[in-house]
Amino acid sequence: MASGKRLILQLLVVCLAAPAVRSAWLQGTATFYGGRDGSGTMGGACGYSNLYDEGYGLSNAALSTVLFNDGASCGQCYLIMCDHSKSRMCKTGKAITVTATNLCPPNYNLPNDNGGWCNPPRPHFDMSQPAWLNIGIYEAGIIPVVYQQVKCWRKGGLRFTILGFNYFELVLVTNVAGSGSIKSISVKGTKTGWTQMSRNWGVIWQGMSGLAGQALSFSISSTGGQNIIFQNVIPAGWTFGQTYTTWQQFDY
Repeated sequence: MASGKRLILQLLVVCLAAPAVRSAWLQGTATFYGGRDGSGTMGGACGYSNLYDEGYGLSNAALSTVLFNDGASCGQCYLIMCDHSKSRMCKTGKAITVTATNLCPPNYNLPNDNGGWCNPPRPHFDMSQPAWLNIGIYEAGIIPVVYQQVKCWRKGGLRFTILGFNYFELVLVTNVAGSGSIKSISVKGTKTGWTQMSRNWGVIWQGMSGLAGQALSFSISSTGGQNIIFQNVIPAGWTFGQTYTTWQQFDY
């Protein structure tokens, strides 16, 4: 009972210092991967590559299947705290906000409560080791947590990277604040009207065929419901692999 009261008090303290809340407190579990320097967490199922260059750093996590939502949750932010009412392996009073940057794939050869941590319907975070060590003691390996989705804060505006090849152009959109994730994107060239894009995988979107040599504008709606038009954010002389930045950013 006493530990339960301490958890409630801890949640109240964390809430006062937390980013804007987007969900209630929920229960889950967390492990870590990638080594002490976090280098093993670069790349992954969301489509990110260098998480430093893309605005996310080492405070990241791979989501279990139920949280990943086929990539729609990529870029979202979660405030996570070890549930010390259920474990003695917590760092009491500590919490960390991580960005969803990868998928923790299910392992159906193992039971959900013994190694199959990311199997449906478990809500689970496989965090970078540097992020996980903020809230858990290394020897634990896995800890019970409470978490909630919160507002993402980023430095600068959105970043657009052109991927693919001739006649199959893709765009990677990174450094998204607010809800952190994108609901829909439309693209417009200087010689075309607006064209609805579709999610290729994670944060990579497709539907830009025939736009080579044109300046590109994007109309983006966040999962929080905000829409922003990024006018001519990519110049006519764009090249594959190049990243273009903007000062515009989402609030929600």
